[in-house]
Amino acid sequence: MSTTPTTPPPGAPKTSRTLHHRIDGGGSRLVLAHGFTQTSRVWGSIDADLAGDHQVVAVDLPGHGASSEVASTLVDGALLLAEVGGRAHYLGYSMGARFCLHLALARPDLVDSLVLISGTAGIEDEGERRARRGTDAALADRLDPDRPTGATVPIEAFLREWMANPMFEGITAEAGGLEERKANTGRGLASSLRLAGTGSQLPLWKLLGRLEMPVLVVTGGNDQKFSALGRRMVGAIGSNATLVEIPGTGHAPHLQRPDVVAGSVRRHVASGPGR
Repeated sequence: MSTTPTTPPPGAPKTSRTLHHRIDGGGSRLVLAHGFTQTSRVWGSIDADLAGDHQVVAVDLPGHGASSEVASTLVDGALLLAEVGGRAHYLGYSMGARFCLHLALARPDLVDSLVLISGTAGIEDEGERRARRGTDAALADRLDPDRPTGATVPIEAFLREWMANPMFEGITAEAGGLEERKANTGRGLASSLRLAGTGSQLPLWKLLGRLEMPVLVVTGGNDQKFSALGRRMVGAIGSNATLVEIPGTGHAPHLQRPDVVAGSVRRHVASGPGR
């Protein structure tokens, strides 16, 4: 396995614009983009499984892990993801799915196929989107050590609180990668919420029909909200899109049934173009 250096060379700017990533395996190139509060190492066993016959590039997204000092919007972050991923199959989970969706629309020439796990094309209602931005900003304020007043929440306490969300029910701290998530910082997560939170995303629903590469949408069978969003996304994309609902799982089906999700991803990648 190889990784990008975590320490910048002498004379380099303090804040790097290169996303940290690690590479494992060989074969068709598959880029993994994680969810909020996660890192490139929070994939359960699915990354190691897929690295058995793919070159897996697991990325720390802006504001996360070793990319904590990279502050970026979804639009710019998608291009940063492309810089480290190049031409490949792209798989994104939740927040990572939103980065991958932006990339597929901006640079379809780089995306051989697309896998979106528990993703969304955005909130259409302007009032709901404004309210979500407010929620994201309030959450960011709890984490940001640079805010002028008020005590911040310790990162581990915040992570435990986040992972106790009902949509992650049934996922243990170990399976959810609590120890790996501790590589995050309050400042980085606050930046991610403000710049790349769901409230910041302009709706992309009317653009989904432009996607011509094979698209696999994966949702948890118990996650009614994102299963409904997944069905709508497949309908908007067209005949090149497929929906797989994983029974008995919630918002993170790849952490609960990694073998089933890996099998679906493997079949999807094998059916599309690639190198």
